Formats: sequence, C-alpha cells, structure tokens
Amino acid sequence: MTCRILLIVASFLVSFHTGLTVHADEKADQIAVASTDWAWWRGPTRNGVAAAGQTPPLQWDDEKNVLWKSSVPGRGHASPTVVGERIFLATADEEQEIQSVLCYDRKSGKQRWKTDIHNGGFATAERNGHIRSSKASSTLACDGQRVFATFLNDNAIYLTALSLDGEQLWQQKVCDFKIFQGYAASPAVYGPLVIVSADHRGGGTVAGFDRVTGKLVWTQKRPELPNYTSPIILNMAGRDQLIILGCDLVSSYDPLTGKKGWEVEGSTVETVSSAVSDGQVLVTSGGYPSKHISVVRGDGSGEVLWRNETRVYVTSMLVHDGYLYVVNDTGDAQCYELETGKVAWEHRLRAKFTASPILVGEHIFATSDDGTTFIFKASPEAFGLIGENKLEADEVQATPAICGSQIYLRLVQGKGEQRQEMLYCIGL
Repeated sequence: MTCRILLIVASFLVSFHTGLTVHADEKADQIAVASTDWAWWRGPTRNGVAAAGQTPPLQWDDEKNVLWKSSVPGRGHASPTVVGERIFLATADEEQEIQSVLCYDRKSGKQRWKTDIHNGGFATAERNGHIRSSKASSTLACDGQRVFATFLNDNAIYLTALSLDGEQLWQQKVCDFKIFQGYAASPAVYGPLVIVSADHRGGGTVAGFDRVTGKLVWTQKRPELPNYTSPIILNMAGRDQLIILGCDLVSSYDPLTGKKGWEVEGSTVETVSSAVSDGQVLVTSGGYPSKHISVVRGDGSGEVLWRNETRVYVTSMLVHDGYLYVVNDTGDAQCYELETGKVAWEHRLRAKFTASPILVGEHIFATSDDGTTFIFKASPEAFGLIGENKLEADEVQATPAICGSQIYLRLVQGKGEQRQEMLYCIGL
C-alpha cells in the first residue's frame, strides 16, 4: 500500500509540474517512480540530491557494510538506475561489438536479465573517440514502466525503450552523429516525453519522443560543435526549463514543446557537467577550450551574477542553502556563496574525480577515480571531513546512486585481461 501511494504521489507531482492531468485510464502515461528511487541521471530532482530521510552508512570497506557485489559484463560508464526492486545498467562488449541493457535484483544483486540492443556498428579505431570514453556512457532513464537507453551505434544515435522485463518496445533513430570524443548524454523523462540531446560537429539535435509510442513530438537543431552534456530539466523563475550547456551557449527550451525560451552566450564549447539551480539562478561550468564556473539569472535576462576560471569539466556541482559546492576533476573541493561568488573555503582532496558528488542530508559523498569516497559536511563554515571509505578499485567513472539508504556503485577491478566491472551495494 505504501509503495502504491508513493507511485500515485510521484505521478501527481509530474502532472503538477507539467500542467497535465493524469486520469485513471491513462496509466501508460504515468511516471510511476517513488521519490526514493534513482530513476535517471542525477537522481529524483535531477540535481544530485538524494531524497530526504536517506541514511546510508558513513563507513565501509570491501568487507564492512557491503550488502552484496555482482560482476558486470562488458564495459561502460553509465551510472546505476534504480526503480522499485530493479537496478538497470548500460554496458558494451567492445570485442563482440554488442551494446546491452542489464537488470539486477535490488535485494540480492543477482542478474535478472540482459537485453542486447545493438549488434555490430562500432566505430573504427580512427573514429573511436577519446581513450577514456566507452560505448555505454549514457545513464538509463526509467518512468516506472519502461527503460530508455541511448547508444551511439553505426555513426548515429538511437533511442530504445524496453519493458521492465527487458522486452524491446520500440526504437528510434535520433540523428546521424559525427564522432569526436564519443557520446555520453543521458535521456531525460518528463511528462509524456523522453528527451534526448546529441551535440556533434555535423550539427546537433535535441528532441522529445512520446514515451509510450516512440513517436517524435518535437525536434530542434543545435550548433555544429562537439559537446557531451545531458539535457537537464530544472524549475527556475516559476517554470520548468530544459537546459543544455555547451556549444558556447546556455540554452533554455520548453520541455513539452521544444520551443526555445532564451539563449545566452556564456558557456564554453565542450561541456560534460550538468547545470544546477536554486530556482532563481543557473550555475554552469565547462572545461574546453575555456574553463569556467558561471552564475546567470534563470529568467532569460542574461544577467551574469559572477564568473571565474575554475575548471569544472566532467563533474557536476551541488547547490544547498545558498551555497555552491564543487569537487572538480583534479580534486579541488570548494564552497562558494551562490549570490556573490565569494569563496567560503577550499580544500585539496588528494585524488582525481570523474563521478559527480551527491548530497545526502547535510553530507556530501564524492567518489574518486580510485574508489575512495570522501564524505564531508555541506556547510560554508569550513571543510569538515566525516570520513574516507576505500573499496578495491582500479577505476571509477560512474556516479553512484544513493537511494533507499543504500549506495549503488559501479567500479572496475583489475586491468587488461583481468579487468572486471563490478556493481556494489553498500548499506547497513
């Protein structure tokens, strides 16, 4: 009964924010996920903040507070997507040229099913992208009834919908894609749509597809520049806005119609991180060719509150109680006053980061490339380290999911022929 109430509340919240009314006979259109699920990139509110009341452990290692760990076939950087009793992951067998979606049981960690999406169609070595990229870098999205996957295959981006049991429901080609570094944008579920972006040197696309049928609802052209950020939906200035950074622009679209609301210069060409907001201002970052953090008004006025030259390229940031928290790629942890850009504190973490930090209550969890999770206070007073937790890992690129007071972490153990990806569940 409690679970069903959560699903109904989640559907109501989506209908409220989109202006749509969900009727009992429109169950196929409902977004039936609980607030404690981690159903898409950056979590329930799309900003890296875990649901209220989550209490994951503050201490763990390979033996302590590990509820289970499971092997993950193939290679990928996609984060875990957690809905109900299922965990979904995208992966790719680069030798056999197979891109797949995996499903694990949330309680036991056992693999429930594996569905192959693409067979063949991988790029040649000359057009294979950055050495650190993978053929499964996009995090899956789930609306409670369908799982949505985006893959770069055969020089094009494809969006595929699966049932919760792994049956392919539909597939659509989003656009052709000119490979430079690779593809990493994750799909976003919103109202009746699933939204996909694909910026590249041949001319990018952002598009909305009907979640049930796969029918194209709207599409907008993007500049002819490489870019890697995901479409992110944030509520600012009293309305939901679809934000895309990069291509030298900060662009806002109506997520239901694709109509461009406003666009200002102020980003750099290539971005990976996702924007964050406090509901009034928008915080952007980027790393190539210029580096920056920038705070602009979210009302389309174009007013820039402040800007600096801090390089926050891959990791996304956090906003909490009027302050901006950063853990950048090279391990600089920083806290800024959101309105002014004044530095509250800086601290050097002796590690490199690809995964984005997550806010849980008043604590920030930041997992480094070597499998160390630093936990520190989300407070402007001073950097306050709570703990460091190390797992056996040779590589971590995927951002964890923290929900149900558990941490789901994808990591790599071993190198070369001994390389093995793992999915860990950490909890009490």
